[in-house]
Amino acid sequence: MASLNVEKSLMQARWKLHDPNVDQVDLYMRQHDLPEVVARLLVARGIAGDQVAGFLSPTLREHFPDPFSMAGMEACARDVAQAIAEGKKFAIFGDFDVDGATSSAVAYRFLKACGIEAPVYIPERLTEGYGPNEAALQSLRDEGAEILLMLDCGTGAVDTIAAGAAMGLQIVILDHHEQGDVLPSAWHIINPKRRDDESGLDMLAAVGVTFMFCVAVNAKLREIDFYNKNKIKEPDVKSLLDLVALGTICDIVPLTHVNRLLVRFGFSLMSGEQANIGIRALANAAAADPPFTPYTAGFVLGPRVNAGSRVGQSDLGARLFRSDDVEEVRNIAWKLHDCNDQRKAMQSAMEAEALQMAEGQAGESLIIVVKPDWPSGLTGLVAGRLKEQFGKPCCVISLEDGMGKGSGRSVAGVHLGQVFIDAQEQGIVLKGGGHAMAGGFTLDPAGLDAFKDFARAHVVKQLGGDMPAVIHEVDTVLSVRGAMNVTAVKMIEDKLGPFGAGFPEPLVMLPDVRVHTADIVGRDHLRLLVSDAEGGSRMKVMAFRAVDTPMGQAFLKDGQRLFHLLGHLKVNSWNGRESAEMHLKDAVYAN
Repeated sequence: MASLNVEKSLMQARWKLHDPNVDQVDLYMRQHDLPEVVARLLVARGIAGDQVAGFLSPTLREHFPDPFSMAGMEACARDVAQAIAEGKKFAIFGDFDVDGATSSAVAYRFLKACGIEAPVYIPERLTEGYGPNEAALQSLRDEGAEILLMLDCGTGAVDTIAAGAAMGLQIVILDHHEQGDVLPSAWHIINPKRRDDESGLDMLAAVGVTFMFCVAVNAKLREIDFYNKNKIKEPDVKSLLDLVALGTICDIVPLTHVNRLLVRFGFSLMSGEQANIGIRALANAAAADPPFTPYTAGFVLGPRVNAGSRVGQSDLGARLFRSDDVEEVRNIAWKLHDCNDQRKAMQSAMEAEALQMAEGQAGESLIIVVKPDWPSGLTGLVAGRLKEQFGKPCCVISLEDGMGKGSGRSVAGVHLGQVFIDAQEQGIVLKGGGHAMAGGFTLDPAGLDAFKDFARAHVVKQLGGDMPAVIHEVDTVLSVRGAMNVTAVKMIEDKLGPFGAGFPEPLVMLPDVRVHTADIVGRDHLRLLVSDAEGGSRMKVMAFRAVDTPMGQAFLKDGQRLFHLLGHLKVNSWNGRESAEMHLKDAVYAN
């Protein structure tokens, strides 16, 4: 199989083929009654023999980690539980994205179940920007807040946290962003990326950290007999897992270890009758039906939640998920749906401009495009589109009101959040932060050239001087006939999933494929009917947004040649009939 490795595909990528141990594959098939393709994928993904059963059928009871393993959690949970018991006044400050909105809703619902009604402050993305600000903290203090839960932000806000403490606020930071050289002087900081945290939970999104916090505080409240003493029903923290799953998927954190567990059980809850009513209302507005998947979260629900902040209504997502008023959540869901339509129209025009500007930067280690008065709320989405198009890290910057507001999206091997953190610490940007694959920053336009030089040099250094290269890790090779096994394809999704960042959907290679038809669908999609070279059953292959790519043109002009195809296998349901199909990622001539 090593001969099927591809050095340069039609989409300018290299394919690396895994060649799993056939004896181990055979052992997994026999021990766990698995189809060969599923066993091959487990071996290719490095799932050890003693981990297979737990990986295929994990349970919260057996596989949920100890939240007290996180640095500072013991003292934090104890102090917060005591504050709850004493009836202290809490407030919540959360970020405006899906992770922040779900984190805020999880914390709000937990506190409410404990008898505490905490006001929630979500900063307005277009005017206040990312992270806490002194005016917001002062407003919460003026409303009587004594303890502030700061969610999905705060780790890098040293000066603002100091100002909040001087106001008399006891601040608890629940975050997952990278730590700078100095931690803020908060009351407590729970962040698995703290340099002294040895929990191994650094894959958590902020909503995951918030959930761990709630589990830990709940345990401490139980220890002091809070619920019995106050005749309060103990909160069912597991009922919050649908929110945790949504925030985890949408923040594009690795779907490994505990995240896989949280998402797996969260989506089961999300698809049932006990799902958060805000999630149900949003799904209804989007015409999305259960069972829900990471695709539903990442591409249907998440963009609608984020759309509010992109058009000047940042608090809608958090309000949607914390409200129990059916009419209110229905109205918010439809408002977010309308905001998303508005966002899509704005994004389409912005993407066209950005793509044209990026064409001239093919030789750069980091693509940076800048334009006055671009909607700053869309910079991250457009950066993601550029990253997909060019296969290298990208930054998109909007210049407005005398300030540059930028977002970046990265590729494997480049920690873009660290670029922005280091730029802030060296005074090159005013604010900057994020994680490996995504981040944001604010700069003085006068320092734009200095930022470009610094950021590009930082990226080159991370890569050891090499340019980013798109590498596709091929999990397994199948014939077209083998790929059409609906039962096996369903088992890949049901047993190996969920898939996402850090645990991508398996890439399957179909070698020596004959293309019988190639039809343009819609504006720029291709629908192929393919078979093995010698003929036989034909399978549908969809190549989205491919018509104007080298791959798409190859199918349209050279369809008589044989191809190696690379993509994801899916089950298509139509008129009560299920069939397997491939969603194409890449291709190369086979002859």
